[in-house]
Amino acid sequence: MSKEIIENISSQQLADALSERYLSYAVSTIVARALPDVRDGLKPVHRRILYSMLRQKLSPSAAFRKCATVVGDVLGHYHPHGDSSVYDAMVRLAQDFSVRYPLIDGQGNFGNIDGDPQAAYRYTESKMTDAAMLIMEGIDEDSVDMMPNFDGTTMEPTVMPGAFPNLLANGGMGIAVGMATNIPTHNVAEICDALNLMIDHPDATTAQIMKKLIGPDFPTGGVLIDSFDTIVKNYETGRGAFRVRARWEIEDLERGAQQAVITEIPYGIVKSKLVEQIAGLIDAKKLPLVDDIIDESTTDVRIVITPKNRNVPMDKMMAHLFAMTDLESRFNMNMNVIDSKGAPRVMGIGDILREFITHQKDVLRRRTTWRLGNIARRLEILGGLLIVYLNLDRVIEIIRNEDDPKTVLVAEFNLTDVQVEAILNTRLRSLRKLEEMEIRREDAELLAEQKQLQELMASDAMQNEQLRAWFADIKKTYDKKTTIGRRRTTWAEQTEDIVVNADEFIEKEPMTVILSTMGWIRAAKGHLDLTSLDVKFKEGDELQTAFHAMSTDKINLFVSSGKMFTLTAADLPSARGFGESVRMMADIGADENIVAAFVLDAAAKYLLVGRHGNGFIVLGENCLAQTRTGKQVMNTDAANPAIMCVPVTGNTVAMSGSNDKLLIFDAAEIPEMTRGKGVILQKYNAERTYVLDVMFFDAADGFGWTTGRGTTKLEDWAPWRGKRASQGRTIPVGFPRSGKFGK
Repeated sequence: MSKEIIENISSQQLADALSERYLSYAVSTIVARALPDVRDGLKPVHRRILYSMLRQKLSPSAAFRKCATVVGDVLGHYHPHGDSSVYDAMVRLAQDFSVRYPLIDGQGNFGNIDGDPQAAYRYTESKMTDAAMLIMEGIDEDSVDMMPNFDGTTMEPTVMPGAFPNLLANGGMGIAVGMATNIPTHNVAEICDALNLMIDHPDATTAQIMKKLIGPDFPTGGVLIDSFDTIVKNYETGRGAFRVRARWEIEDLERGAQQAVITEIPYGIVKSKLVEQIAGLIDAKKLPLVDDIIDESTTDVRIVITPKNRNVPMDKMMAHLFAMTDLESRFNMNMNVIDSKGAPRVMGIGDILREFITHQKDVLRRRTTWRLGNIARRLEILGGLLIVYLNLDRVIEIIRNEDDPKTVLVAEFNLTDVQVEAILNTRLRSLRKLEEMEIRREDAELLAEQKQLQELMASDAMQNEQLRAWFADIKKTYDKKTTIGRRRTTWAEQTEDIVVNADEFIEKEPMTVILSTMGWIRAAKGHLDLTSLDVKFKEGDELQTAFHAMSTDKINLFVSSGKMFTLTAADLPSARGFGESVRMMADIGADENIVAAFVLDAAAKYLLVGRHGNGFIVLGENCLAQTRTGKQVMNTDAANPAIMCVPVTGNTVAMSGSNDKLLIFDAAEIPEMTRGKGVILQKYNAERTYVLDVMFFDAADGFGWTTGRGTTKLEDWAPWRGKRASQGRTIPVGFPRSGKFGK
C-alpha cells in the first residue's frame, strides 16, 4: 500500500509550486475582493449585500431591519467570510461622508467624520436607498448572468444591470496583491451628460469629456484647485493626484476683529485628527499667525480659527495653514478596475464610459429579448382564448362530453398545449362579453409593443435613444438643483500661491537674550543693563553670554562641530524661570559646545575660526538654518573644533595665540566661503598651541586692547603686521596675560 502511494506522488519544483499557488491567491484577491467592476462599480461583497437586501424586500419604502439579519443572510447564502468584513462594507455604503450617494439608508450609529466607529450590527438597522434600487433595476428580467453561490443552493448575479453609474458616482478604494485602486466620487448629473456625449460622439477626447464631467465631487465638499490641463491629464491616463482644500469663510467679530471658519474639509481627512494636528502646531509655535482653534461642529462642520491679532491678513493665515496642515491634501487617483472581460487594468475616463455604455446596451438587449419572450407567450395564450370566444358553444360541449377534451380541442382547433391549458383553466365568469373585449384590446397592445421592441432590437440608433432616456431620468432624479444632486466640490483653478512670511506678523518688541554655560536659554522683556544682570541659574550653572535683540530677530547658535542653528527670538521661553535647554529646541549634540550666540544679520559677514588657526569668512545669509537639525557651515574634527564666530567690523584682523605671538594682517586676505575648513590664519608650530582671540579694527583708527583698567593704544603696531598664515611676533609689553583683546 505504501509503495502504491509513493508511486502516485508527483514531484514539482518548490519555486513553481509557490508561484502557482501565489498567483491563484493573487487573482482571487484582485478579482473576488479588492477591485470594483467597471460595469456596476461594486466589489463582490457590496454586490452580495445589495442582492441579499433585495431578496429580503428592504426597499426604500419598507421598514428598517436589523443589520445583523442582513449580515447573517449574506454570510449564509453568498459571502462565506468574516462577519466584520461584510458589516464594514455595509457601513461604508451607508456613510454619507464616505460615498457620494449612499446605497444603504442606515438607522443608528454608523460612525462619523471624526473617526468614531459604528455600533455593533445588533444595534443598527438598514434598508436600501433609491440609488441602490436603480443599480439593480431590471435584475429579474434576465438582464445579467446568474451564477451558483458558494454551495450551489441558490443563484447570485455576476454583475448588476442598472443604469446608475455607480463606479464614478461613488468611487471606490481597495488594496489587492501587487495593485490598488482609488477612484474619486463624481456628480451623477455630470456623469449622465458625459455618457450622452459618448453616445453621440464615441471618439470624444478627454478634454471634451471633462467639460461635461468637471472633476471629482467629494461627499465632504472642499475646493479643487488644480488646473484644467492637470485634470485632463489625470483622467486621460487614469492616474494622477488632485489638490483639495478646505472651504472657509471670514466671520466679522466685535471691534473689527475677524475669525476664519472651516465649513468643509478635504475628503478622507478625519476631522478630530485634523483639529489635533493644528492644535499641536499652535502649541509648538509653528503657526505664529494662529492664536487658537475651536471645533464647534454639530451635524455640520464648523472649525473656528482665531488669528494672532487683528493685523494678520486672513488669506495669508489660511495660506500658511494650507501649507502646514491637512487643510490641503492630495487625492491620489488610480482608476484600476475589473473590465468587462474580467481582467484588472487601469482605465482612462473614456474607456470607463465606453465600457459602461456597452454594458447598458447589452442589458437593454437582454431585457428586450426577455420582454419579447413574455409577449410571445402571452400572445399565444390570447390566441387560444379568442378561439374559445369564437366557438364558445362547441368548446363547452367538448369539455362536458369528451373523456379527453384536451386531445379533441387540439385536433379540432389546431391549438398548442399552452393554449389548451389556458382554455381549460379559464373560469366561467371570464366567459362574459366584456372579457372578450379586454382580451382583444390586450392582444392589439401586445402586438404593437412587440413590433416596437423588434424594431428596437434591429436599430442601434433606437437603442442609443433608449439609453439617453434612461440617463435623462437618472439626471432628473439627481439634478444639481436638488439637495442630494448639488455639486459639493467646486473647482477653482489654482492661482499664484500666497507667499507667507510669518515673521512680519510678529509684534516687534525689545528683549534681552540670556544663555547659560549649560545651554539654558531665555528671553527677558526689554533691553536690560548687561553689566548688572540680576538673573538666577540652576545649581552649578552660570552666565555664558547675554545680548540685546528684538522679538522679530533670528538668534543663531554656532557650535564646536561647525554647525549653525537658528531660533526665532519670539519663540524663546520667558525669563521668569530658568528657561529651556537649547538642546530641546534644536538638535545640538551633548558633545557639541556652544561657541557663540548672536543676533543673525543676513547682510553681515562673520569670521569662523578653528582651534588651530584656520578659518574663513561667511555671509550671514548662508548661516540661516531652516531646520532644527542645523546647517553645517564649517568642517571640523575632534582635534580641531570650531571655537569662534566673530563679526567682520573692520578692514584689519589681529590674532593672538597660546604661543604668545600676535599677528596683524588685512581682512581682505581671508577668503569668503559658504562652507569648508578655511585657510590658515595664523601659523602654529606645535599641535598644543591654539588661537586665543581674534579682533577686527580699522587701520585708520589704530590698534589697541581693553582691560578692566581701560583701553590701551599701541602707537607703533607695524612690527606685528604681516601676511596671513605667518606666525607673527611676540606680544607687546603690557598685553593682557589672558591673550584677549577685550576685558
